[in-house]
Order: sequence, then C-alpha cells, then structure tokens
Amino acid sequence: MSQLSERPDKSVVGLSMPHESASQHVTGTALYTDDLIHRTKDVLHAYPVQVMKAHGRITALRTGPALTVPGVVRVLTGADVPGVNDAGMKHDEPLFPDQVMFHGHAVAWVLGETLEAARLGAAAVEVELDEQPSVISLEEAIAAESFHGARPVMETGDVDVGFADSAHVFTGELRFSDQEHFYLETHAALAHIDEAGQVFVQSSTQHPSETQEIVAHVLGLHSHEVTVQCLRMGGGFGGKEMQPHGFAAVAALGARLTGRPVRVRLNRTQDLTMSGKRHGFHASWRIGFDAEGHIQALDATLTADGGWSLDLSEPVVARALCHIDNTYWLPNARVTGRIARTNKVSNTAFRGFGGPQGMLVIEDIMGRCAPLLGLDPTELRERNFYRPGQSTPYGQPVVQPERITAVWEQVKQNGGIAERRREIAAFNAAHPHTKRALALTALKFGISFNLTAFNQGGALVLIYKDGSVLINHGGTEMGQGLHTKMLQVAATTLGIPLHKVRLAPTRTDKVPNTSATAASAGTDLNGAAVKDACEQLRERLLRVAATRLGTNAADVRIVEGVARGLGSDAELGWDELVRTAYFQRVQLSAAGFYRTEGLHWDAKSFQGSPFKYFAHGAAAAEVEVDGFTGAYRIRRVDIVHDVGDSLSPMIDIGQIEGGFVQGAGWLTLEDLRWDTGDGPNRGRLLTQAASTYKLPSFSEMPEEFHVTLLRNATEEGAVYGSKAVGEPPLMLAFSVREALRQAAAAFGPAGIGVELASPATPEAVYWALQTVRGGAARGAGAGAGAGAGAGDGGESGAGNGGEPSAGDGVEPGAGQGPRAGAGALSGA
Repeated sequence: MSQLSERPDKSVVGLSMPHESASQHVTGTALYTDDLIHRTKDVLHAYPVQVMKAHGRITALRTGPALTVPGVVRVLTGADVPGVNDAGMKHDEPLFPDQVMFHGHAVAWVLGETLEAARLGAAAVEVELDEQPSVISLEEAIAAESFHGARPVMETGDVDVGFADSAHVFTGELRFSDQEHFYLETHAALAHIDEAGQVFVQSSTQHPSETQEIVAHVLGLHSHEVTVQCLRMGGGFGGKEMQPHGFAAVAALGARLTGRPVRVRLNRTQDLTMSGKRHGFHASWRIGFDAEGHIQALDATLTADGGWSLDLSEPVVARALCHIDNTYWLPNARVTGRIARTNKVSNTAFRGFGGPQGMLVIEDIMGRCAPLLGLDPTELRERNFYRPGQSTPYGQPVVQPERITAVWEQVKQNGGIAERRREIAAFNAAHPHTKRALALTALKFGISFNLTAFNQGGALVLIYKDGSVLINHGGTEMGQGLHTKMLQVAATTLGIPLHKVRLAPTRTDKVPNTSATAASAGTDLNGAAVKDACEQLRERLLRVAATRLGTNAADVRIVEGVARGLGSDAELGWDELVRTAYFQRVQLSAAGFYRTEGLHWDAKSFQGSPFKYFAHGAAAAEVEVDGFTGAYRIRRVDIVHDVGDSLSPMIDIGQIEGGFVQGAGWLTLEDLRWDTGDGPNRGRLLTQAASTYKLPSFSEMPEEFHVTLLRNATEEGAVYGSKAVGEPPLMLAFSVREALRQAAAAFGPAGIGVELASPATPEAVYWALQTVRGGAARGAGAGAGAGAGAGDGGESGAGNGGEPSAGDGVEPGAGQGPRAGAGALSGA
C-alpha cells in the first residue's frame, strides 16, 4: 500500500463525525460574507444598474441623476477602472460593458450610504441603447451558427466500419435543460483598503486565488497587494468558481476610489438574472448495435449553451465528451463538441461540470433503444459495461472495471430487485391508471481537473508551544465538509486527538496559487497537502521524542497524543513533546504541497489520461406515475457508492444523498424558462424565484432512501485510500428519469422506445405516456428489435424529447399495434 493511502492504527479518519460547523449552522452563529458588514464601520452598499434588454450597444450612460439621490456617494463606470476592465479569464467579460449582452446585464454600479439609497440611485441612472438582434434559444444559435470557443473532436476506432458491422442502427436527438444553482447564500463580497493601500476582500468564492488575480488586474495591482479570504459559503455547486470575481472586483474598486469599505450582495432576483447556470445541451446522435445488443459505433454532436461569454464552457464541453461513455465501452466513436453563443447569462460550472450532460446522452440512448432491441434496459446496460483491458474513447485505461459490476450487483442484492419487479408487474396489471417502474443506472466519473496544472494543492500547518495545531489549506468550505475531513487528516497524521486541531479561514496570503475547490478534487489535493505538512512536522518531532525516550526515531510512534518507543514502556505526552521541540529550536511550522501524479492530456488530439481515478456508483429507483396527470412520486431509492475508504462516512453519505436529490431536481423538476418571443421582454428569465422555479423539497425525497458505501474499496495513491464524493452522486439520479420512462411505457404495448423530455416534469411524463397510449411513440427508431421483422440495419429519426408534437423524422401514427413505432421510417 502506498504511503499516501496507508492508515495508521487508531486513526481519526474513517470515523463518522458531524460537520465541523454543524452546530453553528443550526444555531445561526456561523458567519458568512454578508454578515461581516455588521462588524465593519462606514460600509457603502453597491447596487447594479441593469439594462432589461437582451442585446444592444450603449449610446449614452448618464449618471448625473443618480448623484442627486440622497445617500448616493458615487457611480462606478468603466472610466473608473485603473487596470483592465474585464472580470473573466478569457478577456471576454468586460466588468463595465459598452454592449448589453443579456437581459439584466449590469453596466454600472451605484454606491450608497444605505442599500435603499443605492437602489434608488441605480433606478435614476439613464441608459440609452441601440438595440440589436438577439439569439436566445439553443436552437436559434444552432440555426444561426452562432458559436464560439474550441470545437473538440474525440475519436476512437473506425466509426464507419463500426456502423457497417452493426445489425441495428438508430438515430436521434435530445435537448435537455440548464439548471440554476440556487445556493442559499447569493453572491457577496466585502472589500476594504488599509493604510498602506493593501486590498482585503472577503468573498463568497470557490476560487480565492483567481478572485485575487481578477481583483488585482482590474485595479492595476500585483497579486501581493490583494488578499482574498473566504470564511465559508452557503452553497456553491460550481456557481462560485468563476462568477464571484467580478462582484469582488466591483467591491474592491469602490473601496479603492472612496476609501471606505464596500459591500456587494445580490438579492435573489439579481442572482438569478445575472449569474450563470448549468449549461443546457443539445445532442444529435447515431448509434449502432450488434445482434446481441453490444454497442458497435457512436457518432454524436454535443452543443452546449455557453451564453454570452466563454467562462468555463470549453472545459465543460471537454468533460462532457470525456463522460459520454459513462460505464459503457465504445469501440468506435466520434463525438464532436461545440459551444453556442447566446444572449443569455454566461453559463458556468455546476456540480459534475459537463459530466452529467455527457452521461445523460448515453443513458437516454440506452433507455430509448433497449425496447427496440427487445431487451430489458438493465440487461442492455450490463452487456455494455467496461471489461478488463478496455480503454475510454480518449485513451485512458479503465483500471477498475470490476467496481462497476460490484456496485451494480450490490444494489440488486440490497434492493431485492428481482422480487420487487415481480411485485411491480402484479401492481401494474391490477392498476390501469397508475403504473410503477424500477430502473437501475450506474456511473463512472473521472476525478481530476482536465487542465493538468490545476491538479496541485497547498497547506500551511502551525504547531504552537502549547501543543495546539492550526491548519491553513487552499480549499474552501461550502457546506460539503471539506474542513471536517482536513481536521481528521491532520489529527491522524500527527497522531493527536481531534480537539487539538483547529482550521483557519481560507486566505490567499497563507496558501498561494491554489486551484478552485471544484472537480471533486478538494479533498484529494488539499488533504494530501495537509498530510505532507503534518508528516514534515511529525518527522521533526519523532527525532525530538527519540532523544527523550532513548531510542531511534524510526521506532517512535505518536498515537492518541502520546509518543512511545517500540518495545518500551517509556512515553512522552504531546504537549511536553512540543514544548521540548520549541526549546530545542525545532521549527514547528511546515508548508505542504501535493501534485497529482500520472496525468497527461493533449487537448488538440483529445487523448491522454486526464483523471487520477474513476469514482463508481449505482442506484435503483422505483417510481409511481399517475396516468391522469403525469404526477409521480419516488417510492424507494437504493444506492451503493464507491468512495474508496471513506475519510468521514457521515459526511460522505450526506454528500451522496444531497447530490442525488440535486440531480433528481435537474432531471425531473427544475425547468428554466426564457422569453423567446419578439416582444419587449425578449431574453428575460421568466423563472426568477422559487415560486416559478421548482426546486426539490422534502416532498420530492424518496419515501425510502438507502445509501451504502462500497466496502474494501481502498484507492491506492489517494489520501488515506479515499475517493472523491462531491460530484459523482448527482448522476445516480439518472435512475429516476429512467424509471419514469419505463413507467410511462407501462401504459402502452411492449417494445416502444419512449421519448422523455428533460426535465421530466409531470407535464412531460403525461405527454410521454399519452404518446405511448396512442401507440405512436416517436422512439429511437427503426424496427430493429428482436422479432421486429422489419428494417434490420435501418435508420430512423427520433424526437428531441421536447413538445409532444415535435417529431424528428418519425411519422406519428406509424406502426400501430404491438410494435408501435418500431417500423417507422425503417431502412434497408
């Protein structure tokens, strides 16, 4: 076992512990960025001047009227920027734009003595606009060929040969929705300047180092003149990886110009209308299977809705391509990615970072094609799982394919799947207007940043003379329990009780040049860096203890705060050991560092091994659907998830449960709507509040929810044998969508490939089951299923999963009867 993954006896890692700030969260004593204004004197409040048009060139910006409003101190515009007027890393996001690029774009900021004064001042600013044509929907962008950024192509094998060898070929499209982060804490920043001109910014950010970099270049400063601190976030989910930088820069600019602290805090409507979402996607695909249902070839194009600027769209699309295989071997594949440029907010990172979008495409294909192949969807999935010796389409070997089968079979066993399916069949036979279904899906998710340089982490660990320990690391806490795990890692490595260790807020002047807390790599990177720093300190202390105990340093162990020599009864307490080291002038601080080894990636050829390892999981979801309304409930969910050897099981189970529910929200409930008409509100986000944007709540939780961590799953080369847990569980929610598809299919004859919109809202489920009832399913295609007798090797169209009337090459009403839809537009 590697040194990084090996655990000592009586380790603190592996114990179930509550979140380190749990009591503060529930009692309201935990401080967030915006709480700090009450501890800060003479704070000015910033309010955005939003333009409520989707696209146009600013011809006049009159700030004078705002300055007549009582309490208004200053209006910030592009003329005030001493450095670079840009809030992004691609230099395509002007902080103060001269063009409005989306409905609600902020073109100036008003500073007021009170928030109300700033609001009234913002309303008084006069903006004249030369309105321009706008592109709102993804379909409009594709039709207009409105694209930007890279267009990667991932290829493996010979696609043409693969299709030639296929007994069954299907084609189709899928359009699926974006998703709002809806973190509890909206974007917030508080900046002030000290007597030496040093800028200090408190920011709700997942990437303090990049916030520091953006603030510095907006102000025309060097990074050592800017310090960014993140106490904690009230949720992030990726929405605070890139998007906080501009808000922090506005606060810092205001503080620099006025000499007073400046606070930026968006209200919920502003946050919804000004910040980016998960990328919605459009996918067109063609897939070939052999006679036994093994995938032979896949040819697909994935188009992401990037919004008005690039933000993180390029790596999001790259990760979508890298995850379109999910758990299935694709011997021949060609997958193209592209980014649509639309006049909407700039879409950004969201839990899974493109991985869910890529995986949804292949899971939708499997769910639609299984009935047409005459196979149970579970069987079709199993037949295509990765086997030993196989590699991904981008060339990375899948080194633990047995984990895919292990979690899959354990879910079957834990959930009593065979018996419950018999019960479901009996229920469905007895209930013509209500149907149940049970679906299983699995996941394989790569862990590491696609950009190799980001796979590094740092830490600073301090031991004080009284034996207490303070940790600084580069990761940020957004409720996911990262700080809890870091405390456990430090205590385990030093061999001391947990109460001896405290964690400091994340600051750029303690640990520099950090990566974002993202890509599920926060624990891997920062945990290994904390472990490295603690090991340096422990080695120094072992030498001190060896002298006192009269033995060799190699024979000393520190366990539960006591140093002992092997084979000796002599012992030395931690506090005394630390004091002894101090008087011997032994350094009691250490900087730790970690870089993920074994990664390589060629973005041009789209080949390499970009991931340290793969996380695996499987879920079985049972649903019940009302045939009159399409309303449904999730009756039971069983999950088995691979987190390696868990560092903190309670934290990990909470992450799995939360990720699953958030994924189910994306796939079944959360339906962002934009005004795509030609009226004066074109481009306006219509779902601007929780009253119109449906989030999962307790009523959407599974009635039975069983989560099990895979046992004996040590991950070599990761900190204490653990695996990442942040993003992968979200994709387990595919099981809910697939169960809804199967439940809708149960309202009609067998063998129909059911198209289901995403999100699969009750309305979408209703239209799907209505189509099935009519025997005119616009499924994934040709009559190529077992016993279909028509169209072997033929192609068909398949709907985009959208409105019930939108067919893609399959004629409604074709093929009525037991194989309804299967023979529509059959080939050969």
